[in-house]
Amino acid sequence: MPRGRGAVGTARPAEPFPWGDGDEGAGMVELVPGANRPMPEGAVSIRVRGPFDVSVLITGDDGKVAGDGDFVFYNQPSAPGARLSGDTVTVDPRRLRPGAGRVTVVVAAAATGTPLGRLPAPAMVVTGGGGTVLARFTPPRPTVERVLLVAELYRRADQWKLRALGHGYAEGLAALARDFGVDVEEEAEPEREAEPERYGGQPGAGHGWQSAVGYGGQPGGAADGPDGFLHLVNAERSRVGAPPVTVDPRLATAARTHASAMAAQGLLAIEGPDGTSVFHRVAAGGYAYLSIAEQIVSGPRTPGEFVSYCLGEGKYTGTFHDRAFTQVGIGSAVGGRSGDVYWTALWARPFTAAGLADVAREVIALTNAERAGAGLAPLAPDMRLTAAAQGHSDDMVTRDFYSHTTPEGREPWDRAASAGCAHRGIGENIACGQRTPAEVVLGWMNSPGHRANILKPDFTHIGIGYATGSRAGTYWTQLFGMAR
Repeated sequence: MPRGRGAVGTARPAEPFPWGDGDEGAGMVELVPGANRPMPEGAVSIRVRGPFDVSVLITGDDGKVAGDGDFVFYNQPSAPGARLSGDTVTVDPRRLRPGAGRVTVVVAAAATGTPLGRLPAPAMVVTGGGGTVLARFTPPRPTVERVLLVAELYRRADQWKLRALGHGYAEGLAALARDFGVDVEEEAEPEREAEPERYGGQPGAGHGWQSAVGYGGQPGGAADGPDGFLHLVNAERSRVGAPPVTVDPRLATAARTHASAMAAQGLLAIEGPDGTSVFHRVAAGGYAYLSIAEQIVSGPRTPGEFVSYCLGEGKYTGTFHDRAFTQVGIGSAVGGRSGDVYWTALWARPFTAAGLADVAREVIALTNAERAGAGLAPLAPDMRLTAAAQGHSDDMVTRDFYSHTTPEGREPWDRAASAGCAHRGIGENIACGQRTPAEVVLGWMNSPGHRANILKPDFTHIGIGYATGSRAGTYWTQLFGMAR
């Protein structure tokens, strides 16, 4: 699934502007895990079609319910401000109970005990007044999770926003109840098989929620300390001709902190219930990266078992062998309730100005290759468009938002004008979460609104912005200009 998509069409500053993809009504956005967008005032309807039970949890800013009445599901289909009807829940934030600051949408299989991985991915559609489609989100397909957190409505100052989630619990409602403070009686789960289970989906190349349980052995052992891990990693890299990596203490600290947070919650996820992602932790430690990959795992008891698991899964070996990564950090923590060991490994290529310029050049080259295939003239790099695009990517990371419109209401043409651009038309594509130029351009080309910008004959110039950190890890901006 393409990650992190948002497109703006051509417009002059004085003209009204239909924010969104243009695929299905003004304002519609296709979200990716971690992406958010503002919601209009009034009620919104959230629908998840298919063989699912839909429910919502109403919580305060602390992420906890005030009582069992805050859990809306098929046996209790309404609460102040929220009503469930079939596969659709309608939420009116103005009518929620006092103190409510978040509404989390949850799905489970309608057939009790069925892992969601046996069913189609639970696609969500959010509509506003008059049936206008505001957002769509199809989470990464789960594997053995029995409960999935699909999205949440949350209050930020006086504005309500929607955030796509896409992580869940293999343990079912019991684990969800512990985290949200709900009293839930759950039918006994069938015994797990002794073979390893893998929790979580993979939302994109090199980026996913991955885990395993069922490993034996004891934690610890001198050979399996940090040095033991590095020796195992570099031995594998040497085998395939990749240069060795070194441990960066800032990456190691971020990895340990994230592993500890997962262990405390009993939840495998890139982002914790408080909204802090592993990428936030990396940035908080002062580490600036150009590219990053993460492995989020539970089950292995030692670094040796962790490495063996990752190398045993063919789709995870690419990270171990990637020549671009030069630094690594790993951390683990034992869950207090379950005794499971939670792991976070972070692989990174440090940021350099030259590396950033290379990324921008590659995005432009790929974009122009698509235009050449359509018989169109190439776009020329423009330093003013580049400044505006880079400023917007940096701003989305710094202020933790994902939108064409800044919190102050500034639009793409406003940013272009501030950078000194004199183009008679401006267009913008944004994205978050993609790890490479090839991945982001492919995602844009697979979306009609973004593809239209890339292949618009009237555009003559382009600028690229790329920044790392915040919730999604990477934030891309592609700004187009039309010569006068």
